[in-house]
Amino acid sequence: MRRRRARLLCSLLLTVVAGAGTAASSASASSAFPASAPSSPYAAGAAEAAPTPLDRVVPAPASVRPAAGSYAIRPDTRIRVSGTDGSARPARPARRVGDYLAKLLRPSTGYRLPVTTRSGGDGIRLRLMPDGAGARKLGAEGYRLEVTSRAITLSARGSAGLFHGVQTLRQLLPASVERTTRQPGPWRVSGGTITDVPRYAWRGAMLDVSRHFFGVDQVKRYIDQLALYKFNTLHLHLSDDQGWRIAIDSWPRLATYGGSTQVGGGPGGYYTKADYREIVRYAASRELTVVPEIDLPGHTNAALASYAELNCDGVARPLYTGTDVGFSSLCVPKEVTYDFVDDVIGELAALTPGRYLHIGGDEAHSTSHEDYAAFMDRVQPIVAKYGKTVVGWHQLTGARPAKGAIAQYWGLNGSEKEVAEAAKAGTRLILSPANRAYLDMKYDADTPLGLAWAGYVEAKQSYDWDPGAYIKDAPASSVLGVEAPLWSETLLTSPQLEYMAFPRLPGIAELGWSPASTHDWSDYRARLAAQGPRWDALRIAYYHSPQIPWPSDD
Repeated sequence: MRRRRARLLCSLLLTVVAGAGTAASSASASSAFPASAPSSPYAAGAAEAAPTPLDRVVPAPASVRPAAGSYAIRPDTRIRVSGTDGSARPARPARRVGDYLAKLLRPSTGYRLPVTTRSGGDGIRLRLMPDGAGARKLGAEGYRLEVTSRAITLSARGSAGLFHGVQTLRQLLPASVERTTRQPGPWRVSGGTITDVPRYAWRGAMLDVSRHFFGVDQVKRYIDQLALYKFNTLHLHLSDDQGWRIAIDSWPRLATYGGSTQVGGGPGGYYTKADYREIVRYAASRELTVVPEIDLPGHTNAALASYAELNCDGVARPLYTGTDVGFSSLCVPKEVTYDFVDDVIGELAALTPGRYLHIGGDEAHSTSHEDYAAFMDRVQPIVAKYGKTVVGWHQLTGARPAKGAIAQYWGLNGSEKEVAEAAKAGTRLILSPANRAYLDMKYDADTPLGLAWAGYVEAKQSYDWDPGAYIKDAPASSVLGVEAPLWSETLLTSPQLEYMAFPRLPGIAELGWSPASTHDWSDYRARLAAQGPRWDALRIAYYHSPQIPWPSDD
């Protein structure tokens, strides 16, 4: 089972992780694991001898054509933005990305970097492309980055492509560009052209805010980290046995009572509707779509504790702070169950501009197969009624997936026949194999955080697999993308999230973005190692995997 009872949450572990406190917005690491304090020779902002080659970024670009020379960002550099016809109004998406880039570069360079709609052949130019064959080839998220000695020109069909291109430009600059104080530079970018498009449309990361609650600022910090590696989906696991984390006006006790605790008995918490809207807004500013999850019909003890009528016997369950799974279930025969689901999904859909809504569906061990299938037959049309596409864990394929439904696979070896059969029948798949993509799995036996039911997962294992061929007998075309879930049974703070996510998270990003032909562990580990100084500058508390030749280890 994915979230098997956690003997790992023994009192010793709780003592260790509690040392980091619950104020997880802090970027300093817990004493429970190695911190990433600026200790390497790169951390003090030492200038690199030469600009980074265009092909040394993560994720690997689809196409790179190096050229002689480089561009240097100087005190008089301007950021020029333009729309498809050069006018100011169509340039608004470009202007937003230009303002983001300027805000990113100003503290470390000390330069003004004014953002202007005035045309010119110099500076950093962000350009929205007119419709045509070249633009169509880039799709909604692709970009072209051209670097000469006179200008950096970033072109895309829309804001998503420009934003992803900025993340590439960011990695081509010295790691010290990430610092919030003025650094010496120089700020040079290698000459040449990158043409880049993603392999998969879904490149997601899931954050479990139910086992332990993470506030709005902590979620924003994680969003910024996802954006650096071109993720485009944030899946929020908003409900589980230990806590309900979103305010629902029609059922207010879900949040106020069901959200009042967490694993280990802490204070819990929940998002007001304003909080949730702010997360959605901030994610959109980083070109990520929020996919909310209400796990049904199991993993529902927080709801069952909040409202007695949701239980078959009419008796409210006690709040739960442990880590067992599979014991809770909504009462499938009761009509009030579907009134509840309709209200919750309706309110959540109204808050969520994205097209997807996740209904869970995993580990419903106390629900019979017949009841499970009947429940899904009732609930999937409710999601469609509110204009959303159903996403569910892959157990949904053992029932009757609705037309257009998406199944998220979290198994270990891709051998489940019902998943392959559903894929053949048209169900799209998101790949999150637990022994590859689950960021809460321990790295090794000595990892002080995380679980190990799917085995130990080091950086190589999380990277060295092909999503297109993972599910046996499923057509490669059925794979919509990949996702890296981060469950929080043992995680209380932002540094602890980062310690488990990095360095594995960028590997999942590369599997989702880069062409399969570029996937090579030896090359990737060298490119990943170069990210270490950047994470130091960003104060990301990453795990110093012995599989990676970190510069600070020289």
